[in-house]
Amino acid sequence: MEGVRGDGASAAAALNQQRLELSKLFQYYLDKTTPHATYRWIGTFVFALLYALRVYSVQGFYVVTYGLGIYVLNLLIGFLSPLVDPELEPSDGPMLPTKGSDEFKPFIRRLPEFKFWYAITKAFCVAFVMTFFSLFDVPVFWPILLCYWIVLFVLTMRRQITHMIKYKYVPFNLGKQKYSGKRPSTSSPRVD
Repeated sequence: MEGVRGDGASAAAALNQQRLELSKLFQYYLDKTTPHATYRWIGTFVFALLYALRVYSVQGFYVVTYGLGIYVLNLLIGFLSPLVDPELEPSDGPMLPTKGSDEFKPFIRRLPEFKFWYAITKAFCVAFVMTFFSLFDVPVFWPILLCYWIVLFVLTMRRQITHMIKYKYVPFNLGKQKYSGKRPSTSSPRVD
């Protein structure tokens, strides 16, 4: 009787060890993608296109798509929001400047870009897998869902943009400004 329990425990330990190794391997490749933001987003958009083609080809899964849209909208709000919202919680830590004379503090997102990308990619993967199970294909009138999502998107983005204007922050990094050197004056005489 003890031999059977010992075999079960060793099988469970081996399974846990294999799962740990796969987790480390997955994390290794995930870490290698960190500096390649453009390629990561291209891959996600390709996968989103595959998902859209799948939904279009089966003419269903509109509730899954609606849920995916709401989740992506929620992630987008986190991506566009500052870590510390000056409207909600005054803090001693990094805050957005409210006046031109305030010290510059960099914009810190509530949801970093990598986590934003990872969550969206995972969401599209889960939604894609759900399209293979008829249990999730709930019959609905999809134009109503689409109109409701568009209204929700417009109202949410309007509120977010108003907040951005009020507290004068831009959540997008346009890169380092490049300055050109001194320009030659056009009025100087040319020597031949």
